[in-house]
Amino acid sequence: MVVENGPPRGGPRLAPEFRALIVSRVVSYVGDSVSLVALMLQVATTAGQALAVSLLLLVGDFAPALVSPLTGMVADRVNRKHLMVGCELVQGAVLVLIALTLPPLPVLLALVALRATLGQTFLAASRAAVPSLVGKTELARANSLLGFGTNGAEAVGPFLAAALFGVLGVRGVLLVDAASFAVSALLLTAVRSLPVTAEPGARQTFLAGARAGLGQLWAVPAVRIIVLAFCAVVAFNGIDDVALVYLVRDTLHAPASAVGLVLGGVGVGLLAGYLLLARFGAAAPMVPLLLGGLALNSAGNLLTGLAWAVSAALVLQTLRGLGIAAMDTAANTLLQRLVPDTALGRVFGNFHGAVGVAAAVSYVGGGLLLDATSAPVTLIIAGTGGLLAAIAAALTLRRTLTPDP
Repeated sequence: MVVENGPPRGGPRLAPEFRALIVSRVVSYVGDSVSLVALMLQVATTAGQALAVSLLLLVGDFAPALVSPLTGMVADRVNRKHLMVGCELVQGAVLVLIALTLPPLPVLLALVALRATLGQTFLAASRAAVPSLVGKTELARANSLLGFGTNGAEAVGPFLAAALFGVLGVRGVLLVDAASFAVSALLLTAVRSLPVTAEPGARQTFLAGARAGLGQLWAVPAVRIIVLAFCAVVAFNGIDDVALVYLVRDTLHAPASAVGLVLGGVGVGLLAGYLLLARFGAAAPMVPLLLGGLALNSAGNLLTGLAWAVSAALVLQTLRGLGIAAMDTAANTLLQRLVPDTALGRVFGNFHGAVGVAAAVSYVGGGLLLDATSAPVTLIIAGTGGLLAAIAAALTLRRTLTPDP
């Protein structure tokens, strides 16, 4: 049985190097959000089909999942600081190429897939680097601050895109994103060298190491339960953004502005949750936080399906945002505590790849369910499925991980 060592009470001390990592993430996430809006508008204008925009989003979200065992292996084989800097610089170069050529859709999709894969590689390396930059008792706060910074940046991005697009156009906005990657790489130079701990025994080949990374998810019971539960909740609840549009419009008969209000409630709850965890997370046991987050995320959608007014849906989705922040912070922190440094990049690469697959399953399956039934039924089924996954995780995880009192 693995014992989770809860962090002592008191505010964690965050090193300047970790603050540099946070700022670099915020800068590049803002740029990413801005360029995504520009690319969606460009594809919608040139291709003239909603399917083309959907392909753009699908390639950006799903393509990295297909190679996540390999990108995670890179994060466990290469000095993580050098890898992060390199990923940012190459992503910036890809954006410059797109901005200068505005290529036809097939080439654009290939370049977007490449950029997204580099971003996934960076994500695995950055999450694996956190335990090297902060103390073990500081992990919860560190992950909360990373979550707050990146999600806050994603929220600001579309507004910044609206302000820049009319002035700079598509090419200019894409070049702004490219510049954000250069700034991010510059900030990362403040981080010390992060060589990966050598694995005991004979050095594995690259592909053998990638296969071993997949096995790591299944071999450690606690890691397996965390990943499966997280992905199950995403698979059930990922359709909620689409379902909420139809709930507000067709069931609650509210104006279009109310759709943005309800969707914004999730973001408000998410950011509030990260801030609360950044302040008090060091004292929180991670297993109950994970289970509570999984349950609150799912219960928020289930109850939203029963909502009688926009105000009720807004409150419930705000609470759901708190749950998402809790499950994200707890899952990242638990994985960083449970997995050795030699395998941490692969575990995070495969974890986020699996989450991407779960989201794609939710979009497809949830979309079919929404077409066959209604928004309230879809949300109730999604929330119920997520709650069952949370209950299953609670019954198994508490026998595997015993938190300190």
